[in-house]
Amino acid sequence: MLRTERKTAQKVIELREALKRADRVLIGAGAGLSTSAGFAYGGDQFHRYFADFEEKYGFHDMYSGGFYPFPTLEEHWAYWSRFIFLNRYCDPPKPVYQNLLELVKDKDYFVLTTNVDHCFQKAGFDKHRLFYTQGDYGLWQCSKPCHDKTYDNQNVVRQMVEAQGFKITAQGLELPAGNLPKMSVPTELVPYCPKCGAPMAMNLRADDTFVQDKGWYAAAGRYEDFVRRHGNTPILYLELGVGMNTPGIIKYPFWRMAYQNPKATYVCINYGEAYAPREIAERSVCIDGDIGEVLKELK
Repeated sequence: MLRTERKTAQKVIELREALKRADRVLIGAGAGLSTSAGFAYGGDQFHRYFADFEEKYGFHDMYSGGFYPFPTLEEHWAYWSRFIFLNRYCDPPKPVYQNLLELVKDKDYFVLTTNVDHCFQKAGFDKHRLFYTQGDYGLWQCSKPCHDKTYDNQNVVRQMVEAQGFKITAQGLELPAGNLPKMSVPTELVPYCPKCGAPMAMNLRADDTFVQDKGWYAAAGRYEDFVRRHGNTPILYLELGVGMNTPGIIKYPFWRMAYQNPKATYVCINYGEAYAPREIAERSVCIDGDIGEVLKELK
């Protein structure tokens, strides 16, 4: 254990020096970053807010529940409104995103992320330096889709969770003592497409109905411009919590760009999955550990 700790400490020192040298940083963030910040789809959070759905339908985490074919739209949106509010409109319990911002705020940075919880912008990152490739829990779209516009859902989601008996507080959601939440929302709150009348859906990349709106394309353009401008400059590719579910979005492109740019440094911080191809190993720093703890050490 002591040998492992010493090895990790040395890698943190290497990363600190790499950050000091880097004027440009491209951050690639996956689900592991939000997990480190305290967001979890299972455990106490799930049992506290979704025990009724677990008992009725038998799924045991928020993620699985997101795919459940609820019998009515009223029940579907009861589940999803709780999910959205907790994972999009509440802050994570740990300041991991804020600590990351402190490390890069004075650099020319850009963020590419598959996360859909909006934690970067809530922590103070410049929204023009963010590209959410997979959607946003805070947006709805037509389920068909009949057009390529998305719609902010915050106000309706708040009405939905309150209609189920929850009280919105600074800490999140509270249920008055002795009360059980309703497992449906009023029919008048169920969202429908304003153009074709089809039910609305989450703006999440789950299949070929995902809507890429004007904001998505604008962010994609800014990302491509950042990559183009810094493709042959000393740059730090900082990969945080990216697994192998969608490696073609962040991990493989980061490896390729680091390989093609001999001035680049590749960094991977991931619990249990920190590695780099041998072709870029000499210009890589891979840390197997909790992202939040590593960022705290860097500060």
